[in-house]
Amino acid sequence: MRLATLRDGTPDGALALVSADGTRALPVGGNLLTAMADWPATEATLKAAAARLDAGEGVSTDDVDFAAPLPRTWQWLDGSAFTTHGDLMAIAFKHDPHEGDRPLMYQGLSDRFYGPADPVPFPAMEHGIDFEGEFGVIVDAVPMGTSAVDALGHIRLIVQINDWSLRAIAPVEMKTGFGWVQAKPACSMAPFAITPDELGDAWADGRVGLDLIIDWNGKQVGRANGAAMAFGFHELVAHAALTRDLVAGTVIGSGTVSNANYAEVGSSCISEIRAIEIIAHGAPQTPFMAFGDTVKMIAVDAAGRAPFGMIDQDVVKA
Repeated sequence: MRLATLRDGTPDGALALVSADGTRALPVGGNLLTAMADWPATEATLKAAAARLDAGEGVSTDDVDFAAPLPRTWQWLDGSAFTTHGDLMAIAFKHDPHEGDRPLMYQGLSDRFYGPADPVPFPAMEHGIDFEGEFGVIVDAVPMGTSAVDALGHIRLIVQINDWSLRAIAPVEMKTGFGWVQAKPACSMAPFAITPDELGDAWADGRVGLDLIIDWNGKQVGRANGAAMAFGFHELVAHAALTRDLVAGTVIGSGTVSNANYAEVGSSCISEIRAIEIIAHGAPQTPFMAFGDTVKMIAVDAAGRAPFGMIDQDVVKA
């Protein structure tokens, strides 16, 4: 199933089912945040509504305004599960590479997620505006101490995310040892949250095996594949739940999608591009984003289908 949230003037929007071809949306009542708290009942309701959608009910998606699938939620935890990204960031930020067998993860801003076509405001270009393409999962209630094997069953939905970053602020906050605040503004989500079965064989071992195509100002800069995670999403969920329950509706991110063959597939963020330039030329050559820049992100399978829809956003001055 493909789920979406339609803007209706309320903070959490209206939950809708979306047809397989992405052309029709059928409102089903309630909102996704509330629905996650009782997923078995929600799933039964959605399956019943799916028959109506298949029969032709619903409105054209051209006539609706999509919010993020979760316009706000209780908790956003972002991992950094791609080894290549971590190694390149160590070069970009001049710090030692991460070592050990524990995933990297931080708790970020969850009181809002930008919709897929929302303009995104920033106070100043000198803060180093950067996009970060990644995947994420939405879980139901996860008990403390849940194993990675059992965590797979708690992953109810998969989403596509742009995790915005302010790179000039990041090194300052990293040095404090206290984590991100200013360097990590609100993220964006693609319009559709999907159940894992929608991915077929592309959902394997807790990983999303799709290419994430990223265009910056009309030029493709990345097409990395999400299967290269050093830790699967089930392992990230188990890591987060080691010492606490995870409330239903928690979103957990993969971190920036990155592949070892970056010379062929490119990068999912500008900071990686700059790190590669440091390796090749001794200094970065690509600037960060400017007001008026655009970024598009779309994950595609082998047949060219885009199960999450597209993020297509402009950077604007706050």
